[in-house]
Amino acid sequence: MTTENAIRILAGTMVLTSLALAHFINPMWLLLTAFVGVNLIQSAFTGFCPAETIFRKLGITQGGCCSGPQTRS
Repeated sequence: MTTENAIRILAGTMVLTSLALAHFINPMWLLLTAFVGVNLIQSAFTGFCPAETIFRKLGITQGGCCSGPQTRS
């Protein structure tokens, strides 16, 4: 598994969990969904993703979109 896959799994899990909590517990849980969305947008513009840093420290292989600048041959 690469960091890109791990980030996608984490984001999807957080969104689905937030939607379930908002439906069954309290609509304020939708703020978690908004936070995930804002974090994904800022990481697209800045290239900084806190989850990537955590996953690399956990030993997940760096790869995909999170591997930094890539050159095409």
